[in-house]
Amino acid sequence: MRINTTHVEIGPDYAGHHADARTGSFICLKVTDTGCGMDRKTLDRIFEPFFSTKEVGKGTGLGLATVYGLVKQHQGWIEVSSTVEVGTTFTIYFPATAAQHEAVDASPQTPVPVRGGSETIMVVEDEPVLREMVCEILKQYDYQVIEAGSGVEALRVWDEFDGRVDLLLTDMVMPEGMTGRELATQLKKRKPELKVIYSSGYSPDSNGRDLSQNDTVFLAKPYLPPQLARTVRQSLDSIARRSTDPIPV
Repeated sequence: MRINTTHVEIGPDYAGHHADARTGSFICLKVTDTGCGMDRKTLDRIFEPFFSTKEVGKGTGLGLATVYGLVKQHQGWIEVSSTVEVGTTFTIYFPATAAQHEAVDASPQTPVPVRGGSETIMVVEDEPVLREMVCEILKQYDYQVIEAGSGVEALRVWDEFDGRVDLLLTDMVMPEGMTGRELATQLKKRKPELKVIYSSGYSPDSNGRDLSQNDTVFLAKPYLPPQLARTVRQSLDSIARRSTDPIPV
């Protein structure tokens, strides 16, 4: 594996031929390996949240998606080239700055532990690998977990458990003609105090309304296990909406 950094000036010609590039001064970090490489089909999906070529249980598919998000947050971009049986090169560009900054304390911070619980959580996700992973994470925090692969199945599971559910964690876009928002609306009519966490790779704005209100929270994909556990705990600990309050539609 080779790793090197360089300072580069991106001009209009280069930026015009690379979708994410823009003109200016950048620090370029390049990482090249001599591994198995990737074909075009795989290469086109490597930054998708939860996409993985590893066996079930061997990877979460969050690594590259997280890297992509962090680089974007720092106004940079990533370019990838790969050849099967030859290797792969990741080239990351970060904006360069001449400004001088005061040194900061780089000492490691002790992570704040996330408390689990004994509440019952219903996980509704149509992607089996992702659903299995989320359920396993929540079980590690001692929650009781039930699951469903669609909104229609979730309604059936809800009835089987007589509504003994404290929190609904649901994807927004699902098969069988029922969205996560429609599912939550139906279940909150049956149990107004039910807490809801919507999860999606799309922005909540694309759904046409603010999803983080009343007893609902929006959790953007991709997310890491501690973030999921923290969001679930905070949602469960939030003050329950009174049963006399209007139900959001």
